Amino acid sequence: MKVIVVGAGIGGLTAALMLHRRGIGAEVYEQSPEVREVGVGINTLPHAIAELADLGLLPALDLVGVRTRELYYYNRYGQEVWSEPRGTDAGHPVPQFSIHRGRLQKVIHDAVVSHLGQDAVKTGLSLAGFLQDEGGVTAHFTDSVRGGAGTTVRGDVLICADGIHSVGRRFFYPGEGAPHWNGVMMWRGATDWTPWRDGRTMAIGGGMGAKFVLYPIAHPENGRQLMNWVVNIKTADGEALPPPKESWSRPAQRATVIPYARRFRIPDFDVTGLVEATRQIFEYPMCDRDPLPRWTHGRVSLLGDAAHPMYPVGSNGASQAILDARALADCLAAAEHPMQGLAMYEAERLPKTAEVVRLNRKGGPERVIDEAEKRAPAGFDDIETVMSAAERAAIVGGYAGKAGFATDAQGGAGLRVAKG
Repeated sequence: MKVIVVGAGIGGLTAALMLHRRGIGAEVYEQSPEVREVGVGINTLPHAIAELADLGLLPALDLVGVRTRELYYYNRYGQEVWSEPRGTDAGHPVPQFSIHRGRLQKVIHDAVVSHLGQDAVKTGLSLAGFLQDEGGVTAHFTDSVRGGAGTTVRGDVLICADGIHSVGRRFFYPGEGAPHWNGVMMWRGATDWTPWRDGRTMAIGGGMGAKFVLYPIAHPENGRQLMNWVVNIKTADGEALPPPKESWSRPAQRATVIPYARRFRIPDFDVTGLVEATRQIFEYPMCDRDPLPRWTHGRVSLLGDAAHPMYPVGSNGASQAILDARALADCLAAAEHPMQGLAMYEAERLPKTAEVVRLNRKGGPERVIDEAEKRAPAGFDDIETVMSAAERAAIVGGYAGKAGFATDAQGGAGLRVAKG
């Protein structure tokens, strides 16, 4: 069997590795001229890290990422609403990583090149279309860099892991239109700063319509640490206005963000100073798409953001793409026919990811902050008088259970112990 993978992001590259592990050939086609370390920080949850650990990537991840130890939720005044251990400190067999997205992608890309060969990832080629027949699928790629003739590739399966504007998705759902925008703009940045607490802790602060996210994405060095931050502010009615252009590399003016940053308090941390010290700030509208009725059409299916783009709350976007990759490889390896394998993959993953998309629209685990602010908009002296521990645990733990990374203590089934 040969699988053509469109998109050399985290999901597409992981799929290639997973398929190779099961003896299935894979080639990855990427429209960018090279696979570069772009983006800022992300968190990758233990259920996804378990899959990467099975591929032997844990040592490489430890070199470039931070094992997240604890997460704090605060209201806008810096008052603690909830805190919990994360990763191995929460009882998982593998860590949660706070990591630069580009470095995570590079770890996986390096593994693909090492195991599948340098030619396994072909860059500068954009998917233009595809045709299916009884024997396979033929994909045509145009030269997106030099404007050349492009290339035509034949395979048994085509997996579109090409993001929120997926060509494959648009082919099957041409009338879907633009992504859904909730009116929230995200401003992101990262800069070297004095470590906060133990250098392994993350915080989310704010309230309804406004959040500040903070976490380290590199190991401390000489008393400094690369700190990632995100400011999320509801700036418009997303139902009434179309989303601004979506580009993770669209620069933003520091003067636009600083007034918003001043809204937030994180204990023992200079939020405004961090934003002021960041040389390059990027902005992006918080967008997703409605869950689809189906991903698979014959020998073609979707994966990652092409299948289920979701709001970036709950640290789940990249994690769900990695879980897609594992399920895809397992199903294709177990099936008697490629189309049967894709049907099995969709049946396993579509309902689960659709649930996460819906939960993220409600605020995900960060809804615990919204609920606290709703009940106590001016703050509180004791959170217990506002929300009981059981109420707060139900919001945060309920999300973990639905998203698949709850510990046994939270009512989860526990994570599969990684072999790598």
